[in-house]
Formats: sequence, C-alpha cells, structure tokens
Amino acid sequence: MDSTTTAGLWDRLTGIQAAPSFWLVVATGVAALAVVAPRPVWLVARNAITIAHEGGHGLLALLTGRRLTGIRLHSDTSGVTLSWGKPTGIGMVLMLAAGYTAPALLGLGGASLLAAHRITLLLWAATALLLVMLVMIRNAYGLLTVVLTGGTFLLVSWKAPEAVQAAFAYVVVWFLLLGSVRPVFELQAQRRGGAAPESDADQLGRLTHVHPVAWLLLFHTVTLCCLIGGGRWLLAL
Repeated sequence: MDSTTTAGLWDRLTGIQAAPSFWLVVATGVAALAVVAPRPVWLVARNAITIAHEGGHGLLALLTGRRLTGIRLHSDTSGVTLSWGKPTGIGMVLMLAAGYTAPALLGLGGASLLAAHRITLLLWAATALLLVMLVMIRNAYGLLTVVLTGGTFLLVSWKAPEAVQAAFAYVVVWFLLLGSVRPVFELQAQRRGGAAPESDADQLGRLTHVHPVAWLLLFHTVTLCCLIGGGRWLLAL
C-alpha cells in the first residue's frame, strides 16, 4: 500500500515490525551505556535527559490544571519549567515529582512498545511529543536542542531502513532507561555538598514536610525499577 495515503500512513504507524536479533538488543544496550558512563560524553548526551525531565514537569503541569507558560533548556544541561497556579497542593507535588521520574517512565513505555514490535509507532510518538514540546520552548538553545532531536527522529523514522530504525529505537530506549538513573545519583551528590538547595527533592520536602531524602529514595526506586523492568522487556527475559 502507498505509504503517502492516509490508509498507508495508518498501516505503517500501527504495523508490527520484525523483532531484531538478541545480539542487536545487547549491542544497543552496550552502546547506550557507553554514552551514559563516560563523563565527557554524558555531559553532552544529558541534554536529551533534560528534555524528558522538563517535558515531564510540563505535562504534569497541564494535567493538574496549571497554566504552562514556557520551558527553557540550558547549555549546562539544566532546565526550568515555568507554570502558574496554586503554589501548594497535590498538583504542585505531582509536577515537581515528574521531572526525575519522566525519563525512566518514558523508557519503560518505549520498552513496552519495542517488546510488542511496534518500532515505527515508538519513533513517531517520540517525534510527536518533541513537536508538542517545541511550542513551549522559550530560549534559543532549547529551541535548537529540541529541533535537532526531533529532526533526527523524523529523519530516521521516515527515511532509514527498518534495520537502522530498530537499532536507533533500541539505543534511544536503553539510553532513557540507563540515563534516567545517573541524574538522581548526581542530585544526591550535589545535595550532600549543599549545592542544590532548590532541587526538586528539596522543594518537595518543603511542600509535603517529608524529608528530601525520602523523595530521593523515590526517584531512585522509580528509575531503577524502570531500568530492571524495561531491560527485561527489551531482552525478552
């Protein structure tokens, strides 16, 4: 069927692709780890985790009825999500808690799609999310980062052979699962040195009167459980 027609596009989006070999899944996991582990590479790659982090804040702000006014991504891989609404309450708590957990949950969702052999659906869904986020970006660096990331997804999903799409999709999902774990340990180290008094965990602590360490423990639990669960799906264990 012609992939340029509405029916053809729908079939392409919802179709099931061939499962890659076990060794490709392992190789893409190793490749993602090689991006996350070395500090010089991580300092660049962490921008992608920041996109997911701030996207999580933004999505929960909208879902809890807050008015999302903008997202900024910075060259030091930090970011900020601006919203208006009640400064306390469950909505604010959920929005703050969404940042560090969003990359892991996205990775888990991606792993579930790959386990169902829906590679194209994963790539197009990621592209759509990046396009939605692009509307809320409020600085030049953030705009450039999201455009380049979204353009890469679009190019791979539209032009690349199926084998390349599969390898790319598995690398991305492994990266989200593995890359979601490191920022929580980095935050823990920063807090130990007193360098992050306005971190998500500290803001949550003040809002809920629950010690920030408990929120750090929650972030660790979510990211590690998603890594284990998503890894099992990817490896078909």
